[in-house]
Amino acid sequence: MFDEIQRRMNQLFSELEPRRWTTFPRVAMASWPLVNLYDVGEELVIKAQVPGMSEKEIQINGHQDVVTITGERRVELPKGYSVHRQERGSIQFSRSFTLPCKIDINKTSAMVRDGLLTIRMVKAEEAKPRQISVKAE
Repeated sequence: MFDEIQRRMNQLFSELEPRRWTTFPRVAMASWPLVNLYDVGEELVIKAQVPGMSEKEIQINGHQDVVTITGERRVELPKGYSVHRQERGSIQFSRSFTLPCKIDINKTSAMVRDGLLTIRMVKAEEAKPRQISVKAE
């Protein structure tokens, strides 16, 4: 009986594992690139994994409290070569995130390095925390 429960649990967890793009492109691309979103006080930071992509292949659009990351990587074969195996293919993606507050798009910066895209978004003035002074009467 315990063996059957363990088998079913293993089957359940194996179904929850991330899918490989080449096998299940629609499932995997719905949540690609993988991101972390941090609130660091004065700004919000998004870190996204974009391996093998350059700054020319990534676009970022933002408006108030929504940021969208889009990109496309094209893999072109060298002329005169034949393919024996190709696991890294062309990809195209788009992900939008509703942020917890409005941002100042003019103070937003983005950088890609070693396959990691870092977007720093300064919060709009009305979204920044403020100190409230206490007065005695």
